[in-house]
Amino acid sequence: MAITIIGSGAIGGVLGAYLVRAGEEVAFCDIAVDHVDKINKDGLTIEGPEETFTVQAKAYTPQQLIEKNEPLGLIFLCVKAHHTETALKPFFPLLTSATQVVSLQNGLCERQISKMVGAERTIGCFVNFSADYLEPGRILYGGVASLYLGELDGTISARILRLRATLQSWGPAKVTDNIWGYLWGKLSYAGLLYATALVDETMAAVVRKKELRGALMELCSEILETADKEGVSPLGFDDWDPSLVYPRALRPQEKLDAQLDKLAERMASNKKTKSGIWRDLAVRKRKTEVDAQLVPILEIAESHGIQTPLLSALVSAIKEIEIGKRQMSWDNLYELKEIYESLPEKAS
Repeated sequence: MAITIIGSGAIGGVLGAYLVRAGEEVAFCDIAVDHVDKINKDGLTIEGPEETFTVQAKAYTPQQLIEKNEPLGLIFLCVKAHHTETALKPFFPLLTSATQVVSLQNGLCERQISKMVGAERTIGCFVNFSADYLEPGRILYGGVASLYLGELDGTISARILRLRATLQSWGPAKVTDNIWGYLWGKLSYAGLLYATALVDETMAAVVRKKELRGALMELCSEILETADKEGVSPLGFDDWDPSLVYPRALRPQEKLDAQLDKLAERMASNKKTKSGIWRDLAVRKRKTEVDAQLVPILEIAESHGIQTPLLSALVSAIKEIEIGKRQMSWDNLYELKEIYESLPEKAS
């Protein structure tokens, strides 16, 4: 089945390039005209920790792909979470009963996609490798990490087994019967990453600050408590282990500190030392995905009566940085620490 990459930047560009190199039929689609033109003219270049390579492929703007008027088979949706609807909706006339949409995004986008195209055409995906769009036709790749595919109902279907086999040309793609566990596990990790973007420093530098760890882990615990109330068991990945963070009363502090030290080492050794959130704020001067990733958690938490003072403060701080009302600074993190220290002790 032909693959269409909608959103051919960091994640979509890397996966698509590996698939093209393996001989798969892939069409890239992106709203950036200069990126599309560069791919069509000179190919797409991936700069990774072990190799740099260029593939020749066809690329289209959304309008060009719509005008081509050919049914879409397998769609990899790789746009920012807050662009999900605007990116997917124009292609509705090209969808068939056999079309499958794989969400290679952050957050709970599968919930939105399934409402748009139906659960039967939606495949969940957890992806955690790091990559950055550098310039038209050029993407920085941090290296192989985790990628899990899963049906929304927890079944192991033939189609996700086929898709896993296809993605082996990229790396060790796996299947899971708990895709929501991975998605919520990553959301708890996303809380940590958003916090690291409050300061113009590397992710590792923030995680290594032991005096901030109490606040950072409470921030993550607010997200994990919300997942717990949703009936989800969050799963760990790549040196992030939610079970060491929540429940709070069972937190093995010495073991958690050792794991955070290990996580910081992974962050420091990665070719991408700062988060994509930081890049949105500091380099591209654009809005982050906070409205599509963290704000829904606040709403879900409120529906369960869960207090989220740290997550609420983090969201407010990120939004203020987005509009220039607040600057990146260590002070932002120490503000979270002050809030944390003012909270009554929690035992859940």
